[in-house]
Formats: sequence, structure tokens, C-alpha cells
Amino acid sequence: MRDRQAETIAPQTLSILKQHGVSFEKGFLPTSLFNWKALLTLKGFLLLVVGGFLVGFGTRYAGGCTSGHGITGLSMLQWPSLIAVASFFIAGILSANYLLPLVLNL
Repeated sequence: MRDRQAETIAPQTLSILKQHGVSFEKGFLPTSLFNWKALLTLKGFLLLVVGGFLVGFGTRYAGGCTSGHGITGLSMLQWPSLIAVASFFIAGILSANYLLPLVLNL
């Protein structure tokens, strides 16, 4: 039987994450980052607590979640939803390419 993770996560992505010290024991959740022991480190605190706060703050500030703006708002042709969805994409690209590598290398 084939490894399900190898079929769904691109090999290039796995190698980049391994370079940053992120490994997957099983499934899609890297237990090296998301566990109670990691929460007490600076990296874990930034990823879990600060990241969770920023998601909640962004949802409140944008007037809804990504799904609400992306599905409902865009289907109703709402201009603020288009701006919000574009902002989500830009922030996601910047975070994944610049902020996440900084945090993973702490």
C-alpha cells in the first residue's frame, strides 16, 4: 500500500520543510511543531498562540472569514469581499515565503 502522505504533499514541499527541520511522523500535522511540549518554546508559541490570535483578529477586522468572503461575498459581487480575498491571498503568499521560514529557523 502506498503512503497517503506521499500522494498528497508535493515532494518538493516535503524537502523544503525537512530543510527547516519539520518532519511528518504520520498524516499531515507535523507533530514536531504542534504538541504541548512545542507550545512552551518560542517557535511553538509564535505558531500556535500568536498565529491563533492573528487569525481571530483578522477575521474580526475583515468583517468575516475567508470562506465567507470568498464564497458568499464574491458570489454576491461585493467589492469589499474582493478586496478581502485579494488581501488574504497576498498575505498568505508573503507569510508562506518570508515569515514562516523565519519562524521555523528560530
